[in-house]
Amino acid sequence: MAEPDYIVRDNPEKARYEILRDGALVGGVWYSAAAGVITLIHTEVAQEVEGEGIGSRLVAGALDDIRARGLRVVPLCPFVRAYLRRHPEQRDLVALDPATAR
Repeated sequence: MAEPDYIVRDNPEKARYEILRDGALVGGVWYSAAAGVITLIHTEVAQEVEGEGIGSRLVAGALDDIRARGLRVVPLCPFVRAYLRRHPEQRDLVALDPATAR
């Protein structure tokens, strides 16, 4: 059986990063954007794929895009904050904001 194909994309009309598996939408991370900063608000994956690492793939892809665009991130979402604790190499993206420094 072939490995699933994953794509993470920005959907600015819905203010979310989306992850597609074999073309089907299976998760999203909602955000708000301001000058130079993306605030990641909430991450959600489809119930049928929970526990398969989809959320981590999604956040990794979103952070890669944010980095490529030269932006910073404010991680309000608890899942994103937990991801950043596990991946210190990505913490340089975090905008210094005392409200999110937990």
